[in-house]
Amino acid sequence: MVWAERRRPRRTARRTSRRTPARRDQRGSAVVDFVLVLVVLLPLFAGIVQVALVLHVRNTLTSAASEGAREAAAYDRDLADGEDRTRKEIANAVANRFAEGVRVEEYVVDGRPGVRVTVEAEVPAFGLGGPGIRLTARGHAVEESP
Repeated sequence: MVWAERRRPRRTARRTSRRTPARRDQRGSAVVDFVLVLVVLLPLFAGIVQVALVLHVRNTLTSAASEGAREAAAYDRDLADGEDRTRKEIANAVANRFAEGVRVEEYVVDGRPGVRVTVEAEVPAFGLGGPGIRLTARGHAVEESP
């Protein structure tokens, strides 16, 4: 007999509709794992975004206050010019609502006349609304003399 003729047909395993108990217990576990991980990661991600937003606004306000103080301290400028410059810088970088609390005043820096610009603003949660974080940024400059 030839080898091909002696060969028996392979039996295929019968599939049953019953599942083993070990497999039945694992059904849906990926969804539960996903939810458990999401409960931890979502607040963590939201907190990182909020801190980034607050730092961005704080750095922008500080930069705008410094620019406004330098503008007001220039030889041919006055305090109103420094306030305008500060408001424009804030409006261009973030939003007009952060430019509402701008104050410019004369200030003494190491015995020399100078200018101080103070910006007060409140950064809402995620920039949407709700309880906010109060920020105060200051910029100083010594007045130029002729």
